[in-house]
Amino acid sequence: MPATIFKERLAAALIICTLAGLAPPARASPVAPGQAAPELIAQSFSGEKFDLSSTHGKVVVLNFWASWCGPCRSEMPLLEALSRDYGDRVLVVGLSADDPHERRAALQAAQGVRYITGMLSEAQRNGFGTPQALPLTYIIGASGTVRTILQSNQGAISAVRLRASVEAALADRPAQTQ
Repeated sequence: MPATIFKERLAAALIICTLAGLAPPARASPVAPGQAAPELIAQSFSGEKFDLSSTHGKVVVLNFWASWCGPCRSEMPLLEALSRDYGDRVLVVGLSADDPHERRAALQAAQGVRYITGMLSEAQRNGFGTPQALPLTYIIGASGTVRTILQSNQGAISAVRLRASVEAALADRPAQTQ
């Protein structure tokens, strides 16, 4: 099959999957468990600066989401409960991968949560790159090392899976990919 026909069919398949609500296969993350978390400097919707490098000593749950992503939205109450239940031991940050012109929709989607939320497009530095599938969550240990990557191509992650990953990071157990 000529390359142009293959590319056209691949593009058509991705469009059909998107319209059907299916996520395309996830590409490899630029970050792997066991590696130091890359630089991330972002701004919250309320205007506060968030610098990942200043969070050493805390476990960070970094969630990439979008307002149009159903599984992302269903994870928000889990992340809110996690933030509330773990208090100062765990910092939850949600960055919307919405396009900049969809900022209002992202802000509205984040209205019910108290953890830090903002726009990925407004990050001053982003060593994580642009997520290829959403939702995508990184569990970063207190030492600044990525402990777990939770990729959810079939829907939202469960509370049990999320909390087990956070507990492992708090206990400083070996890193894993899920």
